[in-house]
Amino acid sequence: MVAYFDVRNRRKRQRLVANVLGLLVLAVMIFPVYWMVATAFKPGRDILRIDPKFVPSPATLANFDDAIHRPYFWDNVKNTVIIVCAVVVLSLAIGFLAAVAIARFNFYGRRAFIAVIIGVQMIPTAAMIIPLYILLARADQVDRLTGVIVTYLTFVLPFTVWTLRGFVMGIPKDLEEAAMVDGCTRFGAFLRVLVPLIAPGLVATSIFVFITAWNEFIFANVILQSQENYTLTIWLAGFSGGSRNTDWGALMAASTLTAIPVVVFFLLVQRKIAFGLTAGSVKG
Repeated sequence: MVAYFDVRNRRKRQRLVANVLGLLVLAVMIFPVYWMVATAFKPGRDILRIDPKFVPSPATLANFDDAIHRPYFWDNVKNTVIIVCAVVVLSLAIGFLAAVAIARFNFYGRRAFIAVIIGVQMIPTAAMIIPLYILLARADQVDRLTGVIVTYLTFVLPFTVWTLRGFVMGIPKDLEEAAMVDGCTRFGAFLRVLVPLIAPGLVATSIFVFITAWNEFIFANVILQSQENYTLTIWLAGFSGGSRNTDWGALMAASTLTAIPVVVFFLLVQRKIAFGLTAGSVKG
């Protein structure tokens, strides 16, 4: 009996230690985000003071007003939305069809194609900048949104195909065959059976694609040259003017505005993320 209580107390202590460590890690991860948002609401005199104020008092919206009235802000917002929406839709459409082909059909070179997908993901993205820029220059796609969209697809599609392949393999093929026995065509079984079941996987994959395309900076900065064609990440980099010339209040306000769409998109689909991530791990 004593041994039972000893084991129970030890488990409670272990759980307590694990919870404390988890809270510490959470605090370390959240604090930079909190400091960014708090700084965005601080007046200029409170941002660079020696003894920092952790709570902005009084709070001000002047930094946000300054940020959104910077030149080309709304043009860059429009560019970013166009690029992100195009990349998400195209990557999910192409990746889903490719994943179905790999998971459902046996064709010559199938294993080699899978190996290529894995190998492409191992290549550092920075190593692809020069070759992609040369190809885009020859195709007259430098300083064009279409060039950025194609570039983003090159390093988003391998992950999309590989992830969706796992989701498709987790759905029994017998369900589609049963629908076809009941009178559905192959395309009808695809739309009525496979697509609804894979929807959580599409949502989970879209999160990765959305965040990657929204936050990407290096490729967009290399390809785009005109201010009216910039994305939000390049526009955000324009706030930095050295340690003495940087408007930290406007910079933090702009960073907060840039992060809001990602948070909103995540909150809208977060209910399906957990199921989607675990559903794709049924089969490899």
